[in-house]
Amino acid sequence: MLRGIGAGGLALGLGPLVASSASGSTAATLRRSPAVQSGAATLLTVLQTADIHGQLDTHDEFFWENGGPVFRRTGGFARIQTLVDRVRVENPTGTLLVDAGDCFQGSGWAALSKGEAMAPVMRHLRYDAVIPGNWEVVYGKSQLLDVMGQYGAPVVSSNMFHDDGGQLGGYLFKPVHVREIAGVRVGFLSFNDPMVPVRQDPAYSVGIKFTFPDHNAAEWIRHLREERQCDLVFAVTHMGIAQQVDLAGQDYMQGVDYILGADTHERVREPIQGKHCAVTEPGAFGSFVGRLDLVVENGRIEDAAYELVEVAESEYPEDAGMKAVVVNVQRPYKAALSEVLGVTTTPLMRYYPIETPMDNLITDALHEATAQEIGSVDVALSNGFRFCPPLVPPAGGGKEITREYLWSMLPVNAGARAASVPAKLLKAWMEKELNNVFSSNPLERFGGWVVRMSGMEVNFTDSRGKGDRLNTMRIGGELVWDRAQGGLVVDGQRLFTFVACERGGDPIDVLCRIKGVSNRTDLPFTLHDAVARYLAKHSPVAPKQDGRVTATDLPSTMLGQLPGTNYQFR
Repeated sequence: MLRGIGAGGLALGLGPLVASSASGSTAATLRRSPAVQSGAATLLTVLQTADIHGQLDTHDEFFWENGGPVFRRTGGFARIQTLVDRVRVENPTGTLLVDAGDCFQGSGWAALSKGEAMAPVMRHLRYDAVIPGNWEVVYGKSQLLDVMGQYGAPVVSSNMFHDDGGQLGGYLFKPVHVREIAGVRVGFLSFNDPMVPVRQDPAYSVGIKFTFPDHNAAEWIRHLREERQCDLVFAVTHMGIAQQVDLAGQDYMQGVDYILGADTHERVREPIQGKHCAVTEPGAFGSFVGRLDLVVENGRIEDAAYELVEVAESEYPEDAGMKAVVVNVQRPYKAALSEVLGVTTTPLMRYYPIETPMDNLITDALHEATAQEIGSVDVALSNGFRFCPPLVPPAGGGKEITREYLWSMLPVNAGARAASVPAKLLKAWMEKELNNVFSSNPLERFGGWVVRMSGMEVNFTDSRGKGDRLNTMRIGGELVWDRAQGGLVVDGQRLFTFVACERGGDPIDVLCRIKGVSNRTDLPFTLHDAVARYLAKHSPVAPKQDGRVTATDLPSTMLGQLPGTNYQFR
């Protein structure tokens, strides 16, 4: 992705990688500083949201505390509005609000309105700059332009272009934006993940071209610093934490003060310092708002404080005005999305990169629906999606799974597709999937978590590295690949029937990134159909981690982390 990186991986060119704030200061300390009090310096407060994924309401949220999972109620636009308004009262002339993408996909409200339900709430918050994320393309180019145009805020993207016959046309949005606030000129540039057409259904990105940051970052940074005379420059990015920290060490990023990042839903509580700038990322689902306070004097940052603010139900009451906006945009879809499909007696959750209860439920449902349709199936797969807040039943009780929550679990109601997969393809495919998640080289990390599965069991050792992680693979309980026995223990031509979601634009010999499949068949049901039928038959359900994917050197409950730093998800 970023030219010139070599086998050294993440640490190459970054210098020391540590999570640290500039001085250990707090926002209150900065407000009391003599320079700010005398007017010799300006206090700027930058608030950042990202990866809201259509979550309009307060919801259950997952935390890792004292060695185990803890759940609290957080988020909701009416509570975010209260938080933002408090900060604007606190710093009325120096507050900026920025969103780093993946806003209008990820919930039933977003899906049924094709993103349009999110525009009024974003407009009501009065953002100063917004960017598109990798999922903003989900409803196509025209809808992307239309919905983001309704935000009432400058939309910035330095690496998204119109596709002009396979060549770069004009910019899709403003490549840069300058905002003068409290006498300080602030410049924004932005990078979406260049791999969007590969990560998502390729059909979503028709008409759009993406470039890598080294294509024009230096040019636009120079433009902002020299031609537009900006005192501060922020790169607002939607590329994932590993790639963003790597970006902070690239020489063409010199002149950027902070990378305000997004995509991997990481909860950065202290900025991660790279060679040229520091990186933040503010979690997901509106559960958090990143707050960066800067003392700016003579065009330079003299002090800084950062906080990841939890939008706690107990701390931030709902703003009545925003609540009315939310209720209004939900009204057309409320009845359909309130349908109860089933009940869970264990928490439905993602967050664990290796295996999750939520995705075990989904793949079991897909497995069962496919078997009912075509008689038998060996393996059901689902992408390692990140989105969807948890759903937590009370102790000893159950919690209703609604149609709205199903849309949060599976924001794209894709069709199901079966195909024959020869055993000889499985090892290379699985190694690639594992490397997508665990590579020490940020350029090889690929969006989600380990592919989810039903009917197959995988064991691996992460520390052995690229192409050499797999230990065993079983299908239907039968050993198919075994390191101890030298590899395949079945005939390489033996065919297994796999089922996964369909992806528009995939070649006919590809299924869920497995290349070389045959007998591909589209099935007469969608993923939502499969889950709804499964819940109707088996509810109450109690999904849990049950060892479908295991590692010899990683716990099943491992969470986000970044090699070379002391960052940990919590």
